[in-house]
Amino acid sequence: MPSYVERKAIRKVPGKVIGAVPLPKPKLIEGFGKRTLVGEICARKEYKSVLLVTDETIFGLKLHEKILHSLDEHGIKYTIFHNISSEPTIDIVDEGRKIAIECKADVVVALGGGSVLDSCKIIASGAKHPHLPIKHYLHKFAIAEGGSLPMINIPTTAGTGAECTVGAVVKNEDGTKNSTVVIGLDIVSVILDSELLIGAPQEITKWCAIDALSHGMEGLLADVDSDSEDIHKSRECVRLIMENLPKLLNDPKNIEARQATLLAAHYGGNAINTQLAGYVHAFAHSIGALYHIPHGKAIAWSLIPIIEAQEYMCYNKMACLAKYCHIADKNDTAPKAADKLVGALKALLDMCGLEKGCELIDTNDYDKMTEMIDADSINYSPSRTLSDSEIHMLLDQIRRGF
Repeated sequence: MPSYVERKAIRKVPGKVIGAVPLPKPKLIEGFGKRTLVGEICARKEYKSVLLVTDETIFGLKLHEKILHSLDEHGIKYTIFHNISSEPTIDIVDEGRKIAIECKADVVVALGGGSVLDSCKIIASGAKHPHLPIKHYLHKFAIAEGGSLPMINIPTTAGTGAECTVGAVVKNEDGTKNSTVVIGLDIVSVILDSELLIGAPQEITKWCAIDALSHGMEGLLADVDSDSEDIHKSRECVRLIMENLPKLLNDPKNIEARQATLLAAHYGGNAINTQLAGYVHAFAHSIGALYHIPHGKAIAWSLIPIIEAQEYMCYNKMACLAKYCHIADKNDTAPKAADKLVGALKALLDMCGLEKGCELIDTNDYDKMTEMIDADSINYSPSRTLSDSEIHMLLDQIRRGF
């Protein structure tokens, strides 16, 4: 396990590494019902055989059928693979790859949440390179030389931003989750279709949105050299959630707000690609894994304590964000503006009905969780490195509530 000194010494390395990873540049298509354009996109690109990948829930709800109709209209053959689970295994992904090879797919259409989208990154890469064992994609960096099969990604949740990220998480044979960066992904189009979210349960809407917001927040606070476009997208991610999540809590059928949160999540995915996450995610990953808490809710409990622990290092970044979101006045000092931002985040979490403190956290697990957080944090470039004693104190704060 890396020591505090070692973690501090390599803190900036992940930010430098991710800057060297080539990123996909998909065409972004937005709007209610826009998944019906899949057939037109495939015809224009002269794709002849489509593998449509989704999960059992989406398949049962028949949310894929408009895509099939659009493919039929353009005379494009298709095969459906809907065995993706909420926590996909390498065996399931390999099954999808074999089907892609058998049907001679020349494009993969991914319709689903993070699990489907992550699975498709490996399916599309593995089908293009059938000579490589599927375990190749369990490496920390998995290179698909010459690229993957083209992908058209259609997210059905507004949270992960996985439709544009190069990361993927699948379980290996022994059930351990493997996180990999797939280099060479060819994502030709991303379709943000708010129609897919209209019936989403409020719990999913809330915590997916908070997850998206955290991607933008952590990206902005990371110690990474960001260009002006990435900074703008991360700020927009936070602003869009802050302004539109309250609207959805009051009116779940608000199409404009649904579309806005989809775009926010997409911008959050860009933040993951270019700025990485941070300690909020490191804490949430360990809390979620040990106590089987949904990721977005674990993020919600971790968000305020972790941001406050970094606040004095990030006054200027937080102040700029607060003023961008019209939470602070332009003449506010940086500390005052940063405090207003934290206050607005607390108010949003209260509006979401977040319980005060995570009572499931057991103090006897602090040492184990600290090891997990230390190991996870070396994948990011946070504004500062936390000591083990600080991690214990923050776990206690998350347990008791802020």
